[in-house]
Amino acid sequence: MNATRRRSGRPKILVIEDDAVARADLEARLAANGYIVARAADAASALTVVNRERPDLILLDLGLPGGDGFLVLERLRKIAALAVIPVLVITGRSDAETRKRVEALGVAPLLAKPVETEVLLAAIRAGLETKPD
Repeated sequence: MNATRRRSGRPKILVIEDDAVARADLEARLAANGYIVARAADAASALTVVNRERPDLILLDLGLPGGDGFLVLERLRKIAALAVIPVLVITGRSDAETRKRVEALGVAPLLAKPVETEVLLAAIRAGLETKPD
């Protein structure tokens, strides 16, 4: 468990989303439900932010500038300290190939944009339950 969560009792979620409106919407919904929110807008800064913030869970868009979400996932999975962070993918892609690639990287479920708040919060709760302390 990271230090921020220990002090506040609230999980920290990193939103990696390049669309400013979508990112702000996710941030607002998460904050309204008691989560601490960190953000990254592209693949290049995502790993830096993950290392700095050590979130309890990551919400990841696949279509990112500077490398896609798959690149971020692959890099996260190669670093032991970061590989344990649950990742939820939120994407507008719904094709079978995308689903296969995401599942192969150990991510489930794949959340389709636009994601309803209740579906999002349920997936976050389930994801947080899988993270080792």
